[in-house]
Amino acid sequence: MTRRAGGLAAALSISVLLAACQQESPPVNTAPLPSVVAGPYLCDLIPADAVRLMTGVQDPLVRGDFDPTTTEEWGSGGCFIYSPIGNKPKVLDVTLSPAGSKEEVEDQIRTGATRLPDIVPGGVGFYFQGRSPGTARAAAMLVRGYDRLIIELERGVKGRDNAADVVALMRLIAPKLITAATPAPKKKG
Repeated sequence: MTRRAGGLAAALSISVLLAACQQESPPVNTAPLPSVVAGPYLCDLIPADAVRLMTGVQDPLVRGDFDPTTTEEWGSGGCFIYSPIGNKPKVLDVTLSPAGSKEEVEDQIRTGATRLPDIVPGGVGFYFQGRSPGTARAAAMLVRGYDRLIIELERGVKGRDNAADVVALMRLIAPKLITAATPAPKKKG
């Protein structure tokens, strides 16, 4: 075999391998999150199917719980969801706490966040997509009185609308979670 033919064969082999590797990646599921809450649930309130779509993680590690009736100053709980692979990075964080304010929401909107649509009576909020190009991060916060619900998608699926995902998850869980919260007492100045 001549040197030129050998180089051509090597280049062709590399092309075939690259094509095979690219075809192994399944297409991104761009289906919207469900609009109705259905089990099974993570932390008793977060639909597992929604988390799978948002994060791409099929069998996540889950820590935390919620007690929306607590009057503790430190908060009402959280659900922390991790990938079971490698160093087990956090992929999604949902927290409920008595540390919210409408002023915080308005400040975030003034600096570029997008206002959440009406989700619960008396609630205001915002959401945003990660600012770095190609990032699959997004977050949303809803405040009702002094209670706030935060959803932080740390590692979403590239190719999905991650901001739409956090808004859809907020629509799914906020009506039950933040409205069940014992109203946080007025903050002491």
